[in-house]
Formats: sequence, structure tokens, C-alpha cells
Amino acid sequence: MSEASPQSIEVPADPSASPFKLVVDPAIRARLRAALLELIDNHDQELAKYASEGFLELDSYKEYIELFARYLRDTMGTKEGVSYLLTECGFHVRPDEVILDRETRWKVAR
Repeated sequence: MSEASPQSIEVPADPSASPFKLVVDPAIRARLRAALLELIDNHDQELAKYASEGFLELDSYKEYIELFARYLRDTMGTKEGVSYLLTECGFHVRPDEVILDRETRWKVAR
């Protein structure tokens, strides 16, 4: 699925220009964003192909968007989906090593 290698991703020149404090390497964020866009494009192309070939019946754009969102959620809810993102960001993690229900550890502001 990958068209651009992680090394070819352009990193913003001034990460501090964001209104949000960056705590993650901007290059990793750029790679993750590119991988998500590629995943979105792939789902869009597949749904469009099935609809154009008559295998998928759609009554409205609303239904298309609902299906699209469901397929993205279903993909990202799998170890394979998360493993794909990790791989595209330069980490080699087998799907059986992915933790889907990772706990968020919020820090209390002092």
C-alpha cells in the first residue's frame, strides 16, 4: 500500500507553530499522518470499486460515509491495523505483540 517511504515524509519546518504542545517527535507524527491518509485512500478506493462494479448498493452519501467510518474503525480495531501503522512509522511489531486496549495514563497537573 505504501507509496512514500518514511524517509521521504516532509516534517514541518517549525513544529512550535502548532497551537498544541508537541510531545511526540514531529517526524513520527508526519509518518503516522501519512499512513492514516494512505489507509483512508485505500478504504475509499475499495468502496468506490465495489460500488462501481455493482457489488455494493448505496442509497445515499450518508450511507457511504457510515460504511466508510465503520470499515476504518474495524481496521483500526485489529492488531493487524495497528501493526500496519507501527510498521509505516518505522517500528517492526508483529500483530500478536500489539496491545489494543492500552491504558491511557493521564498526568495530573500540579
